[in-house]
Amino acid sequence: MFDILIYLFENYFDSGSYPDPDKLVVKLCAAGFEDEEINQAVTWLSDLRQLSLLEYPVTINHAGSRCFTQFEIDRISVDSLHFISFCEQNKIISPVEREMIIDRALALGRKNLALDNIKLIALMVLWNQHDDLDPMIIEDLLTPANSAQIH
Repeated sequence: MFDILIYLFENYFDSGSYPDPDKLVVKLCAAGFEDEEINQAVTWLSDLRQLSLLEYPVTINHAGSRCFTQFEIDRISVDSLHFISFCEQNKIISPVEREMIIDRALALGRKNLALDNIKLIALMVLWNQHDDLDPMIIEDLLTPANSAQIH
């Protein structure tokens, strides 16, 4: 499914959004993705589109530190949880966006999601919430976690 998310970002970011589910299925089939992977991605994306800032309590933005449950710790790697906390503390994401990222990560039903996967989930959440994203944030989220950066 993560290959599909990368494909969508690379092919549709400039247009601002990816196609509606019916058109998306056709385009993904034509691109050579497997039916099961396409169905999983379309369901995940539909659920992402339904997430709204209004669904979360206003008080979440004024709460203290976020403690992760054991269920979340089992599903999301420690490095990924640290990354999410770092992004929030540095105002890259809001507390509500943090919750959206965690929601979409848990929706996958996988254990120990790697940092690269969480970065891609974060990118998709931010893309769905913002009209324009800072190119530096996009670059950081698309850069593999274990690659060396030269400045």
